[in-house]
Amino acid sequence: MKRILVIGGSRYFGKSLITRLRDAGSTVTVLNRGSSAPPPGVGRLLADRDDEAGLRAALDRRDFDVVVDQVCYTPLQAAVARRVFAGRTGRYVMTSTMEVYDPATLPADWAPHTVPVAEESLDPGRPPRPRGDDPGSPSRAGAAHAYAEGKRRAEAVFLREPPFPYVSVRTAHVLGGGRAEFTGRLAHYVERIGAGIPVDVHEAPYGTSFIHHLEMADFLRWTAGQTFTGPVNAASHGSPDVLELCMTVAEQLGRRPRHRVVEAGADASPFSFDRAYAMDNGRAAALGFTFGRVADWLPGAVAETARATA
Repeated sequence: MKRILVIGGSRYFGKSLITRLRDAGSTVTVLNRGSSAPPPGVGRLLADRDDEAGLRAALDRRDFDVVVDQVCYTPLQAAVARRVFAGRTGRYVMTSTMEVYDPATLPADWAPHTVPVAEESLDPGRPPRPRGDDPGSPSRAGAAHAYAEGKRRAEAVFLREPPFPYVSVRTAHVLGGGRAEFTGRLAHYVERIGAGIPVDVHEAPYGTSFIHHLEMADFLRWTAGQTFTGPVNAASHGSPDVLELCMTVAEQLGRRPRHRVVEAGADASPFSFDRAYAMDNGRAAALGFTFGRVADWLPGAVAETARATA
């Protein structure tokens, strides 16, 4: 029976991860700032992960077989965790993101990706792109850059002479769950197509990677029990582009999708991309995880979202 600490995990696939770990027989503890209580049978520690002294005090003498870090967004948070959990865990799993591969936020001299992009294509330790090179509108591009760069630099902190076996799970875009999918990105399509409003798309959009929220929870639970280290991509099979996504939504709603092509550099709807960075899931598959297919679960996720927004 493993002793597992989940940092964060108070919403979406993090909640499903916690119950899966518990039901598999692990002793699970959640560490958060008190935003929500854990489910029955799960322990709880209250601490602000940015407060190193407070985090050490909350942990006291506890150690864990595995730590799953759901909410590491910056290199400073990674550095605190690296120091605090050295000698306290036999395995550290950080939930990262496919946005670390986004060519729009990578250093200006970065070589083009081979698509689908594999884990070894990225060196998280490379210097960041100058902020003035961000494409698109300043506010959205700046936020995207900050998020991706924060995750890349957090990975780099953990990968530099790691004090424990370390995994960074680079998640595809997570969908499904109806109202639980708090970003509202799938709801954007359901609402617009249902109302006959055009969806803003790029002239030649690229495909991207997705994963169902329950599959994401299963993948993290599986990863916690493995021994491999380093980065690993987590994505269902298939990389539909925004036009294919619109068609799936339209078929579920019994409507005809409408599109409006945006000018180069202008904002488009979520998941419309003018650059390629769909992920290769071959490493995880070779290690033994069986992924589903986007085409199989996406219609159900759309129907679930449609019911939640009705």
